[in-house]
Amino acid sequence: MEVRAGAGPRCTGDGLRTAGPKSSGRAARVSAPPWARFSAWLECVCVVTFDLELGQALELVYPSDFRLTDKEKSSICYLSFPDSHSGCLGDTQFSFRMRQCGGHRSPWHADDQPYNSKAPMTLQREPAHYIGYVYFRQVKDSSVKRGYFQKSLVLLSRLPFVRLFQSLLSLMAPEYFDKLAPCLEAVCNEIDQWPAPVPGETLNLPVMGVIIQVCIPSRVDKLEPSPPKHGDQENLRPAPMVLTSIHEPDLFRCFRPVLTHVQTLWELMLLGEPLVVLAPSPDVSSEMVLALTSCLQPLKFCCDFRPYFTIHDSEFKELTTRTQAPPNVVLGVTNPFFIKTLQHWPHILRIGEPKISGDLPKQIKLKKPSRLKTLDTKPGLYTAYTAHLHRDKALLKRLLKLPASLWQGVQKQRPWDVQSALLKRHLLELTQSFIIPLEHYMASLMPLQKSITPWKVGVWVFPPQRREDLVQIRPFHQDDFLHSLEHAGPQLTCVLKGDWLGLYRRFFKSPHFDGWYRQRHREMAQKLEALHLEAICEANIETWMKDKSEVEVVDLVLKLREKLVRAQGHQLPVKEATLHRAQLYIEMVIGSLPKDLQAVLCPP
Repeated sequence: MEVRAGAGPRCTGDGLRTAGPKSSGRAARVSAPPWARFSAWLECVCVVTFDLELGQALELVYPSDFRLTDKEKSSICYLSFPDSHSGCLGDTQFSFRMRQCGGHRSPWHADDQPYNSKAPMTLQREPAHYIGYVYFRQVKDSSVKRGYFQKSLVLLSRLPFVRLFQSLLSLMAPEYFDKLAPCLEAVCNEIDQWPAPVPGETLNLPVMGVIIQVCIPSRVDKLEPSPPKHGDQENLRPAPMVLTSIHEPDLFRCFRPVLTHVQTLWELMLLGEPLVVLAPSPDVSSEMVLALTSCLQPLKFCCDFRPYFTIHDSEFKELTTRTQAPPNVVLGVTNPFFIKTLQHWPHILRIGEPKISGDLPKQIKLKKPSRLKTLDTKPGLYTAYTAHLHRDKALLKRLLKLPASLWQGVQKQRPWDVQSALLKRHLLELTQSFIIPLEHYMASLMPLQKSITPWKVGVWVFPPQRREDLVQIRPFHQDDFLHSLEHAGPQLTCVLKGDWLGLYRRFFKSPHFDGWYRQRHREMAQKLEALHLEAICEANIETWMKDKSEVEVVDLVLKLREKLVRAQGHQLPVKEATLHRAQLYIEMVIGSLPKDLQAVLCPP
């Protein structure tokens, strides 16, 4: 594999520039219009082609001055093409996820904080990975030496908006393959006119004569997201293409061959267990991995996952080594070679070819890992894991035994939507039933609001004389939590029976408990600090200052300023009125100090 597009901007025959051989990091844009709005959605657009001499080659990067390291270019080239075992003819869409290789992002990138602070945890921008959305075309072409036209159009982003970007690709790619670069440049310029994604807003995104209408989810939304509002559609010409979701996979379609094992797979995801998904093609592989990682919502998936992974990946050795325990990764692959390479992994899901007809495929069976010995292993879930919870037989009956008439003719699509909604609701309620007791126990560790005063708090301005006077979040004791389950456990909201205690004990050892606890503790600490700032603003500072030394007063000013900066940066949930009062307090306190100290604290 060679990368033809290297760095030092180089003009191609169609007028677009691509990176030349020396680009190994991110560099500043030297000319060209600003791409602030474009970069709110995408990092760049790549075109990968198959060259008879070079193999996969990066033909184009746009905007041309977006920098990719050589390792990133190599990864994009290999991950944008199905491997030789897939045999994908025609058009195929799939996605991949790859690690960023360091370096500074280009300066036109905006701060992630405003978006991330309002977006659900599951939809925040990736801080250290790129997500690639691929539209691959392979068709017979006698004008090409190899006899086939093979090319991929790739959207590189840090946003997990899989359904939005796949819809965008379905508009862009066919047109691009016919008209090439001028079409791509025009589409990128249109995207650069889009409003930024703001959580909670419904946006109309014009592209190629079509208006895509999307609703960007917010963390304050109900967990059952509503479709975009349709109030503005009357004024839109042409009528918009409405996406009911920008990110959610069709769970029923993805899980059709594994419906009888959905709860086992949910437990494996909850516990962060290493899992290999071996599928016949990248689209099946990536859809299954994304469905698995989304089935924990609203809990954020804290482990690594790769919707499509190849033996050429730069992290191949790291993820397949036998010298240590398998990492907490969900790996989507298509090459049967991985069965032998990853035979030591505890869980392998082998999926067969999808059925073209509307009938449900044969459900895969649970099999022992010892039966994984050949490259032509039959479909199945190969694991020694025993589920803690009993199956929901009523749900399985509803999912598996559809009336035959519903699969015929024009009504075929409706049952899929109904079944997908049914499955989504079941997994959501299962996750909520598991998390709610944890949330209740965690909330009980928060100090009472009446105990939060300016003089006594874990993030105090005025240091207490004794440690026992400190007001702070109490530690999480696992045994105390497990004892609380007798009267406030998941049995209050979930009918499923089983070993809930055993599941919680294993969950405590998983990356997801660590991720959940850190996030909740951080939110509680911010809330505690915000309440403390409000208590300060309601206190009589003048009375407190009467018997305090200048050192203590200066310390008060510095601490208040630090809190104010954090609050103004949206890191603390504080009202504007509180911020205004805090600023007035700072000015008042500084005004009470000698002139020389005022000059130090407020230099001209």
